Amino acid sequence: MPPPSASLAEPLPPEVELALAHTPAGRRAALRIVFELDQRLGRIVAGTSEPMLGQMRLAWWREMLGKPAAERPRGDAVLDAIGEYWREGARGLVPLVDGWEHILGGDRLGEAAIDAFAEGRAAALLDPFGGTAGLADKTMQSARSAAEQWALADLASNVSDADERAIVIRRGLAKRVPAKRLPRELRGLAVLGALARRALERGGRPLLEGRGAALIAARAALFGR
Repeated sequence: MPPPSASLAEPLPPEVELALAHTPAGRRAALRIVFELDQRLGRIVAGTSEPMLGQMRLAWWREMLGKPAAERPRGDAVLDAIGEYWREGARGLVPLVDGWEHILGGDRLGEAAIDAFAEGRAAALLDPFGGTAGLADKTMQSARSAAEQWALADLASNVSDADERAIVIRRGLAKRVPAKRLPRELRGLAVLGALARRALERGGRPLLEGRGAALIAARAALFGR
């Protein structure tokens, strides 16, 4: 099955562009690809009325990410970019596919699926930085918390069912740990985490909604939390 088509000319969400702007240049391109893949997978899940078809499309991505770079087909902009930056290491992005699959389908969202979604999305977000290898324990916890809270704040702002949104918000707030200053290379993640916490506390509103969002983002970019 060919991959779903999508144009990389489509902009990423403004909070993502802001986070990328605060990510060091050496990591920025790879992180952008993660967000582009994330957006592609989210579009598959949102646009799928038949869960089995959605699973097949996600399975295509899982298979491609697991193949040696030389065996992947050419012509898909996201997959080509993954091959350029990850080469044989693209398996580190498979948790992103798995995460999206956890919320695919007609069943109501439950806590286990929501947690698995957040964990898979966060793992891929940290992959361009070597996962959490080399970080002190508390810094690692803060980095993972920021990524998971972003994953769930973003989800909450796009869930129309009030009961499901309430569960997503509750699980997102439960991911919060005492903020530890993140290193410079993770300042973009700090921005997302700070905006996500604010959005969750405001009931799952869009991450950059309101005049206070810019101040929160600037503070996180400066102080790393």
